Amino acid sequence: MSTLGPTRQANQHTYQEHPQLSTPYESAQCLMQLYELRREDKLREARTYVIRAFNPESVEDVAAVMQTDDYTYVRMVVGYWDMAASFVQHGAIDKGMFRDSSGEMLATYSKFEHIIEELREAQGQPGLLKNVEAVAADWPGAKERMAGMREYFADLAKA
Repeated sequence: MSTLGPTRQANQHTYQEHPQLSTPYESAQCLMQLYELRREDKLREARTYVIRAFNPESVEDVAAVMQTDDYTYVRMVVGYWDMAASFVQHGAIDKGMFRDSSGEMLATYSKFEHIIEELREAQGQPGLLKNVEAVAADWPGAKERMAGMREYFADLAKA
């Protein structure tokens, strides 16, 4: 029997059957690179704006922000998280590792999740946040967690 333990053995078996999947080390490397991108000053400003100040209740609220310079921040953050989620969807980053270190993606998606279908239709972008949506759908407890986040962010905005 290998000294790697049952979890590592199971992961090795998976990688042998599906060579496109990343090893834990490769997943960790990708996550660290994503973390480095998040530290970039402009993206950090954008993330702060989206989490603290962007609280759309409707597609009309999003449309109003689209008319301002702040929409650049929204696009940056949405693009970043959908790119990161695409790495998970395609096996470049392990789902469990991503969940353990990327709760901010749920916080961001909580801003859109309740209006996503209507927003896709209004903007003519059927693929908007599709990767984020898929990762969130596979994330245990995500719907409830995002509902709580929306409520929390709405309360913060009122304060």
